[in-house]
Amino acid sequence: MRIWLDGALRDADSAQVSVFDHGLTVGDGVFETLKAERGTAFALTRHLDRLTRSAGGLGLPDPDLDEVRRACAAVLEANPLPLGRLRITYTGGLSPLGSDRGDAGPTLVVAVGGTARRPDSTAVITVPWVRNERSAVAGLKTTSYAENVVALAAAHRAGASEALFANTLGRLCEGTGSNVFVVLDGELHTPPLASGCLAGITRALVAEWAGAKETDLPFEALEQAEEIFLTSTLRDVQAVHRVDDRAMAAAAPGPVTAEAMGIFDARSGEDLDP
Repeated sequence: MRIWLDGALRDADSAQVSVFDHGLTVGDGVFETLKAERGTAFALTRHLDRLTRSAGGLGLPDPDLDEVRRACAAVLEANPLPLGRLRITYTGGLSPLGSDRGDAGPTLVVAVGGTARRPDSTAVITVPWVRNERSAVAGLKTTSYAENVVALAAAHRAGASEALFANTLGRLCEGTGSNVFVVLDGELHTPPLASGCLAGITRALVAEWAGAKETDLPFEALEQAEEIFLTSTLRDVQAVHRVDDRAMAAAAPGPVTAEAMGIFDARSGEDLDP
């Protein structure tokens, strides 16, 4: 395995980040996960735009996107995989212990690992913890992922692959690593960014291509929905067949979800950097 670290490809054993890196000590960092098929990353430009927005939200300097592009290309060439999870991590860099950031400059790491295509449908759970839509880091893709780790572990214990959050107002928000869409009265809806959810790349493409409405929804909409599906970089569009202990009334994927799946597969296959 070859990994890009601060300007060069390195063997995995020698790709070492300091134990004083702010991304490790306090989670001061941002990241992107991209789907890579046969050496090409999907929607790279959109992901790099979001990486820059997230970095700016934390007060980190803008990443050098030319270097990030070179790093992604080099890592994918050095580690050929039919289907890969490409990870870009950009942190506050070497810093003193505590929340103050040092002046050594950011750390950039790009790595890739193999992955498998997700099943067409999955089970999800709801959790009692909430997203804070008024948080300083709401909508940023940061490396501070502990609450997602806890919620996802709860989902796995329940035989599910994802956990869904409400926000502090009791409105439908998102999953630990996915956005959520619901079908109500035959119409497709997804929570607005004001809910505190991440501006998912796949979310935006599906909303545009399949005509979903951004709608402020109560968390109970999950109980009323005729169909539910998740979107994320590695899930693409994935139907939900069970929420907590409740099986969906219709077989998953339902007709609206199946149409969204077909549209996404076709459009994403036509343009790898939409």
